[in-house]
Amino acid sequence: MAKESKNKKHFFKDFKAELKKVIWPTPKQLVNSTIAVVVIVLITSAIVFVLDLAFDGMNKYLLDPAKASIIEKTSSNVVEETETAEGENSETVEEANEVSEENE
Repeated sequence: MAKESKNKKHFFKDFKAELKKVIWPTPKQLVNSTIAVVVIVLITSAIVFVLDLAFDGMNKYLLDPAKASIIEKTSSNVVEETETAEGENSETVEEANEVSEENE
């Protein structure tokens, strides 16, 4: 137990000695550093905002119309294929009806 209290005292002595070695900024340096950080954060946020607007505009005016035209083309192809398949099915049904009538 005595060893633990000795270690604690030694720790706090070392801690105090290290804090005395620290070079603390002056109030002027602190204000200048704070202003620099705030300015850099504002500039970075402005850049991100502009990029967000640019990418949103590209998405809205370039990609969405391209997607819509691709969807239109594929849906019209599907309709044409369906109509063709239905036409072939109706011809097949008519031929089957004719064959069954001939057999009767």
